[in-house]
Amino acid sequence: MRSTVVLRKLSPFDIVIYVLIAVILLAVLLPCLYVLFSSFSTKQEMLSRGVFLFPKTWTLNAYGYLFNNHNFLTSYWNAIVITVGGTALSISTTTLMAYALSRTWLKGRKTLNLMVLITMLFSGGIIPTYLLTSNLGLLNSYWSLFLNNLVLPFNLIVMRSFFQNTPKELEEAARIDGCGEWKLFLRVMLPLSMTSIATFTVFYAVFYWNSYFQAILFISDSQLMPLQVFLRQIVLESGNSLESVANGYEFGPPVKMAVVAMASIPMIIIYPFFQKYFDKGMLVGSVKG
Repeated sequence: MRSTVVLRKLSPFDIVIYVLIAVILLAVLLPCLYVLFSSFSTKQEMLSRGVFLFPKTWTLNAYGYLFNNHNFLTSYWNAIVITVGGTALSISTTTLMAYALSRTWLKGRKTLNLMVLITMLFSGGIIPTYLLTSNLGLLNSYWSLFLNNLVLPFNLIVMRSFFQNTPKELEEAARIDGCGEWKLFLRVMLPLSMTSIATFTVFYAVFYWNSYFQAILFISDSQLMPLQVFLRQIVLESGNSLESVANGYEFGPPVKMAVVAMASIPMIIIYPFFQKYFDKGMLVGSVKG
């Protein structure tokens, strides 16, 4: 049987919606394209033409400068280590702590939940945090970033609520089959919580990848600086022509654009792999049958 396609006539409301979506898409996409294409232009063209989309002269000078720059390569590697290590530690700790706080039999559960809520509303401040980190001997180490951001309260509260709202019948059936607490967590709760874990993995990855202020606060060793600190240094140097020349900064604005592009690419690549967990509901990763 031949299939027929019925085209629905667009109403004025539909047209307005499509136009608004197109305008929003352009507003988001054009700055990204400007940054990307500007990184392939020359310094003279950017200074003379101002804002443009497609450069007249295409060149890889900015990227050549970056990939021959030891500080850039080191900071990029540091950013990857901080992101991967921090995300793994944070998502593991958050998941375990959320599951524990969701158990009604846990002694002191209400007090612990209250402590988590307080840290969500109040912080110790910059100076006490720095002094504590210094006294623990964590300055100039990745652990100063890992331990200070190990569990974000909002993520913990949302994941705890997820564990609390899982069907009790699944837990009872698992216990009847002989599952202890660890087997229940690993074989039942974790598969059910893949949606939440994937979502918060992206949140933590973006958080660590963009870590900037704490890196400046706790890390003074240039060999441990992450990418965002290098980007700040590039922006500051670009405003000082003498310092730029002294540091070999000869390609000007295109280098800034290239660093921004290189800093954005990893998160853009990661997101499509986790998109289905944002689109679908709780049943992603659960036991079917």
